[in-house]
Amino acid sequence: MARKTRSEMIAETRIKLVNAAREAFGTIGYANTSMDELTASAGLTRGALYHHFGDKKGLLEAVVNEIDAEMDSRLAEISDTAEGNWEGFVGRCHAYLAMAIEPEIQRIVLRDAPSALGNAYSQSSQSQCLATMADMLHRLMIDQVIKTTDHEALARLLNGALINTAFWLANAENAEDGLSKALQSLSLVLNGLLLKDR
Repeated sequence: MARKTRSEMIAETRIKLVNAAREAFGTIGYANTSMDELTASAGLTRGALYHHFGDKKGLLEAVVNEIDAEMDSRLAEISDTAEGNWEGFVGRCHAYLAMAIEPEIQRIVLRDAPSALGNAYSQSSQSQCLATMADMLHRLMIDQVIKTTDHEALARLLNGALINTAFWLANAENAEDGLSKALQSLSLVLNGLLLKDR
């Protein structure tokens, strides 16, 4: 059996730490996670954590980035397999809100990350989502599916509303009921964008 290269060992260590952190942050939360227990559960030392991620916040950021990438992939699949561009756009918006009540996303991405990482996280984590939304809206305007306006401004308005609603759902006492109300309201907002003759 061939020996692992240094880059393979580094990648393996990072994966172990992120997986252990994701499990801990998702079950007991960021604040309640002990770095000694986390590194021990991964069969590593605290030094490995500091070497690869700098500190606990760096590890949280890596976990959030991994979850964000998975969310983006899920949303892309929805729009890629939809019947049309409009259906794909609406499906993405609905799915994003539905993700807000998934326990792992709710706890790590919508509760712990904003409080632990601050505004810098919130702004950087949404840049790709915002760009994708702006592109989709621009395409819908060109195809004369929705009314014409500045697509980047509209993307910021809709994205901001979705993020704010996701935070609300993540902290709601009855998230399922809140999601139902949010999706109904979202449909009213999105349908208001459609051209009358469509």
